[in-house]
Amino acid sequence: MRRSTSSAGLALALFVALTATAAGSAASAAPVSTAAPTLVAAAPDVSVTNVQAHLTQLNTIATNNGGTRRAGSAGYTASVAYVKGKLQAAGYTVSEQTCTTCTYPGSNLIAEWPQGPADQVVMFGAHLDSVSAGPGINDNGSGSATLLENALVLAAQNPSMTKRVRFAWWNGEEQGLQGSKYYVSQLSATQKGYIKGYYNFDMVGSPNGGYFINRVTSTTAAPLKAYWDSLGLQPEENVEGQGRSDDYSFANAGIQTSGYAAGASATKTSAQASKWGGTAGAAYDSCYHRSCDTTSNINTTVLNRSADGVAYAIWQLAVGGTSTNDFSVAVSPTSGSVAQGGSTTATVSTTTTSGAAQTVSLSASGVPSGVTVGFSPSSVTSGGSATMTVSASSTAATGTFTITVTGTGAVTRTASYSLTVTGTGGGCTGGQLIGNSSFESGTAPWTASSGVITNSTSQAARTGSYKAWLDGYGSSHTDTLSQSVSLPAGCSSYTLAFWLHVDTAETTTSTAYDKLTVQAGSTTLATYSNLNAATGYTQRTLNLAAYAGQTVTLKWTGVEDASLQTSFVIDDVTLQVG
Repeated sequence: MRRSTSSAGLALALFVALTATAAGSAASAAPVSTAAPTLVAAAPDVSVTNVQAHLTQLNTIATNNGGTRRAGSAGYTASVAYVKGKLQAAGYTVSEQTCTTCTYPGSNLIAEWPQGPADQVVMFGAHLDSVSAGPGINDNGSGSATLLENALVLAAQNPSMTKRVRFAWWNGEEQGLQGSKYYVSQLSATQKGYIKGYYNFDMVGSPNGGYFINRVTSTTAAPLKAYWDSLGLQPEENVEGQGRSDDYSFANAGIQTSGYAAGASATKTSAQASKWGGTAGAAYDSCYHRSCDTTSNINTTVLNRSADGVAYAIWQLAVGGTSTNDFSVAVSPTSGSVAQGGSTTATVSTTTTSGAAQTVSLSASGVPSGVTVGFSPSSVTSGGSATMTVSASSTAATGTFTITVTGTGAVTRTASYSLTVTGTGGGCTGGQLIGNSSFESGTAPWTASSGVITNSTSQAARTGSYKAWLDGYGSSHTDTLSQSVSLPAGCSSYTLAFWLHVDTAETTTSTAYDKLTVQAGSTTLATYSNLNAATGYTQRTLNLAAYAGQTVTLKWTGVEDASLQTSFVIDDVTLQVG
């Protein structure tokens, strides 16, 4: 059910609840009602029945895969596929990150709701793996299912967002927090700064459970504690779990953390049994890390309160009470070079970050003498993009300049573009720059994953016998192909061309499950997927004028999900400069 008290009245509601609890504590040994408290009108009541349905699916996955969902096992891979499918269908931006340093290399699953400012992130995580001894339904199907259902509810409600919400399901927690450690290690300092709080949920349905919060007195924990306080639960610090779950990986990186837990193998005290119910002198979860950790090993009341507390925290931290129309602006690539008398292009993208889409007018400032910047079209609806053309006259000022691209709508948003203007001296040294362009001369100067450059007859080359074949395994897999090239300055055209054949067993006509990205350095130039499947090869061309005068690594990355193969076959790669 929904709450009816507005967020402005939270302090009063909590005061009344806590006063009533204190007055009746002597006569209140059993847990209070499981009904959701009256706190914030917008925060939804998460169905514990739906959470349990996810747990049933995870239990079935384990049963069908040797009784376990351990990292690296078929049970874990199927668990990732189940969660991923639900999130993609709900509209999340979903990615799999392969933890290459994990004992059992496998995927972290990251899902982001594409609303709210991208530099203001609140993150919610749970480990998806079990131990090898059992299906891991409380540890940690309970946290995983709780987050999945909360993610689905957020998507269904689609409220106005004040922050970006990111969910994560971790690989290899049981081997030493390996998946979350890897994820944090791959973040830049800037990306870490975007994360305003990480919330961890590990064992939130323990059968003899308690109500524990990580860093219970911290500001970060405040919304989690406020919800359980409103139920009169008197939560305690999660002493047992300190340093033992994925929040530790984030805390070590300087990111503020909190989270819920219901206890593992430690013993419930008499005082805890008095205020929470349950059995004193017994473990919170007597099936901890055992084969009996099945759907029968769940306390529905504790699970329900955890799920609703997560929803309350999401709404408190990231959902806006009033819809505000907002957008962001980005330029790709973020830098470019142009010779006097020449031109280059970049793509200006806009994204609706909250509220409704709006008309955004584009302009540029900080443009050096002799340089002009135009946009086609000159205005877009947020969510759309435009081509920015930068042209330098024969007398344009040379040097490196920062151009500010401005989008003006109900609000004003900007992005920076670094432009280098070079002289025309020396002219253009043109030609075809890709070495071993048809892969017939072995691997050099290419760098590729094992087996990518191949003469296998299972996929035909366009010309000759060899080609680059990325993915095609029908399981979670990543292949790469790259070559470093130096582009001369002063030329009029820089055209990267390659022939691509996409073969897939996927049956969807709307969902990109398997993807091939093309990058120049860290900038993504194009993305293809199973949706581009076709008979034979199709030539793809990309403009690399922005990289004139630079040495850049061209890279193709194929990422395949847990089932149904997609092959990305590349042949006859050229970079023609003239």
